[in-house]
Amino acid sequence: MADQIEATPEIREYVRAVSLREDPILTELREETAGLPAGTAMQLMAEEGQLLALLVGLCGATSVLEIGTFTGYSTLCMARALPAGGTVVTLDVNERWPAIGAGYWKRAGVADRIDARIGDATKTLAALADERGGESFDLVFIDADKANYGTYYEAALDLTRVGGLIVIDNTLFFGRVVDPDSQDPDTTAVRALNASLRDDPRVEVSMLTMADGITLARKK
Repeated sequence: MADQIEATPEIREYVRAVSLREDPILTELREETAGLPAGTAMQLMAEEGQLLALLVGLCGATSVLEIGTFTGYSTLCMARALPAGGTVVTLDVNERWPAIGAGYWKRAGVADRIDARIGDATKTLAALADERGGESFDLVFIDADKANYGTYYEAALDLTRVGGLIVIDNTLFFGRVVDPDSQDPDTTAVRALNASLRDDPRVEVSMLTMADGITLARKK
């Protein structure tokens, strides 16, 4: 059986040519984001946005929670994949970045499906648990500050229905997870969550070596 191939620039371009369906609205949002400070590093890959939309559909999701909006590219991808009446609740600590995405959400005709909440994510997650109760989301996407990944995961698990999906971004974290010299709080938090997920009996888990590492955890 063949081992995994190296994702060379040529392979990535081939994959994009034969599978990526990014439309002009998404392209414009991605290009505007790339022009922001650290925008390229924080930007979601277009392929990952398309994967998120596919997962929303596969889950039959009507309620999605996103922890970490940034400029709302992933928000838009997931909102478009929802049926009429579906909702993405998206959390960010800074209103500046979601404000960039808001115009694109409106142009795409899905602004009414997006509930953007600004503030400390741990407090907002606690408020959502009080407001909606546990197991109230079909899919949760975590892509926020890495030092709090463990906290976000536990909150997400409580808020996700049985059979629902938690998607965690950046679980390879620029390759730092395998660098013993990388001992900063972000890297150590991602490492700790990765190690705990492997043996977590509450979920079925698979880590994808796509983008910067994407982990899928399905709640039992």
